[in-house]
This record gives sequence, C-alpha cells and structure tokens, in this order.
Amino acid sequence: MTEYRTEKKVASRMDGDDPLARYRNRFHFPKLNNDEDCLYFSGNSLGLMPTTASQYVNEELADWETLGVVGHRASRRPWKDYEQFLTEKMAHVVGGLHGEVVIMNALTVNIHLLLISFYLPTESRHKILIEYKAFPSDQYAVASQIRFHGFDPSDSIIETRPRTGEVTVSTEDILDLIEEEGDSIATVLMGGVNYYSGQAFDMSVITDAARKKGCVVGYDLAHAAGNIPLNLHDWDVDFAAWCTYKYLNSGPGSVAAVFVHERHGRCPDLPRFSGWWGHNRDTRFEMGPNFDPIAGAEGWQISNPPILSTAPLMASLDIFDEVGMAALREKSLKLTGYLEFLLLQIDSPHFDIITPNDRGCQLSVRIKTGNGRRMMADLNERGVHCDFREPDVIRVAPVPLYNSFEDVYRFVEIFSDIV
Repeated sequence: MTEYRTEKKVASRMDGDDPLARYRNRFHFPKLNNDEDCLYFSGNSLGLMPTTASQYVNEELADWETLGVVGHRASRRPWKDYEQFLTEKMAHVVGGLHGEVVIMNALTVNIHLLLISFYLPTESRHKILIEYKAFPSDQYAVASQIRFHGFDPSDSIIETRPRTGEVTVSTEDILDLIEEEGDSIATVLMGGVNYYSGQAFDMSVITDAARKKGCVVGYDLAHAAGNIPLNLHDWDVDFAAWCTYKYLNSGPGSVAAVFVHERHGRCPDLPRFSGWWGHNRDTRFEMGPNFDPIAGAEGWQISNPPILSTAPLMASLDIFDEVGMAALREKSLKLTGYLEFLLLQIDSPHFDIITPNDRGCQLSVRIKTGNGRRMMADLNERGVHCDFREPDVIRVAPVPLYNSFEDVYRFVEIFSDIV
C-alpha cells in the first residue's frame, strides 16, 4: 500500500517516479489567461485532446479533398473498412475478442439497438434491473423500451437501492436482489461505474449471479471503458455499450462502441433492427433485398461510421495500446488514493467523500452546506476544471494518462482554501 504524506515535495517525487508521466505531453490542456495549463479533472465528462488527433483528422480531410468518393477504397485508411482499423485496440481496452467489438453510432442509440435484441420480455419475465442513480439517458431508454413492449415501467423497472443513510449499493445487496427477483428479470442493465458516486461495480460477480437466474446481462460502460480493467468476454457478459469521449478522449459527441458476446454474434436469427452496414461485406454492394448479417458485433451496425469524428479515436487508442489498462489502473489507484488522503487532512465538516474504495479514477465530494454550485464556480475561477452534479456533488477525476500527483496537490490546496 502506498504511504502518502502532505508535503508538496512528495507529489514532485511521485511524479518523478511515475513511468506514465511522459504521456501528459501527448495531450492538449486548456490554458489559463497567463498561458499556464489549467488543472483539468473533467476527463470523466470529456477527455483531453491527444496531440496527434488533428493529424488523423487532417489526413482524412486531405484524402477527401484529393480523392472524393474514391476515398472509400483508395484513401490511406479506406473508409469502407474504417471501423475495422479500431477494433483490435478497442477490444483490448474492454477485454473482448476481435469479433465481439465494433465502433458505431452514439451511446444511447446503441443501447436501444441492443435492447431490441437482448430485452425480450414475457408475461412472467419482463423486468429490467438498473442501478440506483443510473445516468438519466439509461433510465429514459429503459422506460421507453418497456413501454414499447406493452409493459408499465412502474411495474417492470427494478432499481438497486442503498441502505438507509448510505449512497452506494453493496455487491451483497445487489446479489440478494438478483436472487430474490431474478425469476422475473428479463435483462440487467447497469453502469460499470456509476456516474454520480464513482462506484465501480463488481461486474464479474453480478454477471455470474444474474446469468444463473436466467437473466440477460448488459452494461453501460460510459464511465468504465478506458477507466477500469474490463474482461467482458471472460465475464460472460451478453452485451455492453459505451461512448468514447470521456476516458477514451475521442472528442465531443464522438462515435460510440458496442460489445456483443460471440455466442450471440453467431446467431443470425436473433431479433435486431438491421441496417446496410451490418450486411455481409462480400455481398454488401450487390444491394440485395435480404439481410445477411456479418458474424459478430459488426452485424449490429446500421450505417457506415462518421469518418471525421472517428479519426481522433485512433490517436487515443494508439496511446492506450502502448500503455495498457493494467498500468493505467495502477496509477489511477495511486492518484485517487493520494487525493482522498489529502482531502481527509482538511479539518472541515462541510464536505465528505461518497466514493467507495471500489472505484475508477473519480472521487465524488458531497458538499453539505448547500452551496456546492458556488464552490464549483469558485474552483473554476481559480483555474480548476471539474464538474457539479445535482444535488450536492463535485466530481473530481484525476485521469492517469495526463494528470499528475502535483495536479492533485494543487487542487486540494485550492479546494481547502475555498472550503
């Protein structure tokens, strides 16, 4: 276990010993008025821009300029095969096999497409289990899917609940709920990491318990992909979806991705909403009337990928492939441990930390005085980028690819002064 101390020189020493420190220079930081880097702790909302992202985009622009439509087959990365250039590296990030992962669409679009295949309710098994304080888009998607199938969300949504006086939900309570309600649950759809509290769920154990009860299991990995190690194939997860603009640094509103376990990818008769780009590549351009899905996750594609917004993801995945999730996780735990240690040195009753030890690279700090938004504004004025979530939480995300221990030290100095 790392032993932390309060002296600033300790932060400098940890940065000096950090094998990932050099990757900080491969990202662009927003600047303050004095041209210094801001303190950026918002990678859980929007990751920083890789320095090579513009190169990848400019290459596609140049090919479009000089080749026009011929770029679909003659550009340096032919657009007709573009999603395949990212598959292997993305599969490494989430622990999937090559054919189980594909880049496509936006996150909530993908959740809807996947639920068409993996939420098949019956009169006796029609419920969907979601997490307490799931991201609102997930709540909306789940409720609308339930209504689409003729059921009532008030009857068909089961939400994990924390114990009285607590914010997070224990794995034990989740497993008890699955055991109690599992025979009526058609689908489990939980976040891998909760956006509000920062709690990382034990997906392996939850998946095993739910599948033993006959439930289909999926995850929204928006706050987990690129944040914590994932082994979706080995955990026997049925499906998952995630955006790529948070920890995966692909740019605002950029393309998302999905995982479909290989056992489902080999089932062409599984219900789905079909589109041209999911059709067999060998016959796709024959323009036949009958849909022949590509085996694997690519068979869930609807349309060809947006090239210009997908290109920056290549720059980020290059870095992830160099570093690996194990090294990122090791530094992540040290950064959040150091942040927690320093915050606990502040003698103040006005805040507490609600994020448990099972977490990604985020601490959620609950402001007890009712002035959390004002404190957030004060942090912004002092050059700190983090964010506020209603009703009372400031989320701080020290991302191991580009945040330093000195960043954490400086943040706590400013936070302490404001408190």
